[in-house]
Amino acid sequence: MVKCSMNEEIGVVKSISGALAIVDVPKKSACQGCTMGTCKPGDQTMEIEAFNQAGAREGQKVRVVMKSYAYTKGSMIVYGIPAVMLVLGAVIGKEILSGFFPAVDSDVLSAVCGIIALFLSFLIIKSWTASAGKKVETKPVVEEILH
Repeated sequence: MVKCSMNEEIGVVKSISGALAIVDVPKKSACQGCTMGTCKPGDQTMEIEAFNQAGAREGQKVRVVMKSYAYTKGSMIVYGIPAVMLVLGAVIGKEILSGFFPAVDSDVLSAVCGIIALFLSFLIIKSWTASAGKKVETKPVVEEILH
């Protein structure tokens, strides 16, 4: 029996398309907030698009691995950028823009700028995930066929 870590999944190959395999893996609670773009929601499983390094065929049980640095980098981007942008927007609204708009309450201006910056961070992340999904180093890999 193969033991899975946070960056490994066990699933069944659903289909093969060139060098890529579509693998059904059990859905986990961590999948719900993911923006990586490699999974597609299903009922009880998620479909992961992975490089078929092991040469698996349809119906085979496989171990899919996501490289740690890609997983960590994705987590930092998904959680870190919005937090930083929210705070940065609020500070800019309160400290800088309140001088240009003295008639507007500085707390309201801070909140509005923070929300706008947060929204912009989501657009940045969406753009990043679109480009990251095409890079080889960010895609999961089918590393082993299990029996």
